[in-house]
Amino acid sequence: MISLKRILWRLLAGLGVLWGAATLTFIAINITAGDTALAIVGGPDAMPTAEVLAQVRKEYGLDDPLLTQYGNYIARLAKGDLGESYRLRIPVLKAVTQQLGATVQLALSAGVLSIVLSVVIALLTARRAPWIRSIVSGAELTITSAPSFVIGILLLLLFSFYFHWFPASGSQGWRALVLPTIALALPVAGVLTQVLRQALEDVLEQPFILTARARGMSDAGVRLRHALRHALVPLVTLSGFVFASLLGGAVVVEMLFARQGVGRLMLDAANTKDVPIVLGITLLAAFIYVIVNIVVDILYGLIDPRVRAT
Repeated sequence: MISLKRILWRLLAGLGVLWGAATLTFIAINITAGDTALAIVGGPDAMPTAEVLAQVRKEYGLDDPLLTQYGNYIARLAKGDLGESYRLRIPVLKAVTQQLGATVQLALSAGVLSIVLSVVIALLTARRAPWIRSIVSGAELTITSAPSFVIGILLLLLFSFYFHWFPASGSQGWRALVLPTIALALPVAGVLTQVLRQALEDVLEQPFILTARARGMSDAGVRLRHALRHALVPLVTLSGFVFASLLGGAVVVEMLFARQGVGRLMLDAANTKDVPIVLGITLLAAFIYVIVNIVVDILYGLIDPRVRAT
C-alpha cells in the first residue's frame, strides 16, 4: 500500500495544481478580447449606457487593477466561494452541480466501456497469429486517430438516422446515453488496448507463466489469473489520465448530441465571458485530475505488491 507520507505529498502537490489552474485560467480569460462588464449586462444587444457599464465595473471590482482582482479571487477561493455566474445570476457551485450529473454519467459510462473493451480485446489478441494482430492493430489505429465528433457523426448517421435505434439528441433515458458513450469511449479504448496488449505480451514471456502452463493450466486461466494482474499497472496509470481527460472530450460530445452537462455550460460561459463559471469548471476538472491520480497511486499497491511507496 502507498504510504501516508506519499498521500500527503500528493495532496500538497494537488493544491499546487489547483492554484496553477485557477491562475492560468484567470489570466487567459482576462487577456482575451471582450468587455466583461458588457457580458454581465447582457451582451452588445443590451446596448447599455456608459453610466451603467461604469456602475457594473465598480460593483464587480472590474475597475480594480488586474492583480487586485486576482488577489480577491484567490482569497474567495480560499474560503470556498466560487462567486456568482454573470449570466445565470446564481452561485457558480449551484450552476455546476446542476449540470454535473449528466457529465459524470457520460464520463463514467464511457470510461467503464473503454476499459472493458480494452481488457477483452487485449486478452483475446495478445500473442495471437500475426494476421489477427495486424487487423486489430489497424482498426485500433483508425479509431484512435479519429476525433470523437467524427465517430459521433458516423454513429448518428447509422444508428439514429438510418436504423432509428437511438435518439439523435437529448439526455433523457438510457437510450440517449448509448451513442454519446460509444463516441467518447472508442478512441480511449483504442489507446488502452494497445498499452495493455503490449504489457500482456511482455508478461506472457516471463518464466512464471511457463511454470503455470507446465502445471496444466489452460491458456485462458493463465491470461486471467496470472498475466492480467501483472499487466494492469500500465493500464491503471494511463486510465488515470484518461478519466481526467474524459471531461474535456465530453464538451464536444455534449454539443454534438445536444446533451446537458458541464461541457456545454463551459462552452457557453467562455463564449459569453462568464468568468466565474469558466474558473469554477476549470477548478473542478483540476480537482478531479488530482483525486484520480491519488486513487491510481493507491491502486498500485493493490494490483502489484512489488510496487512500493517511497
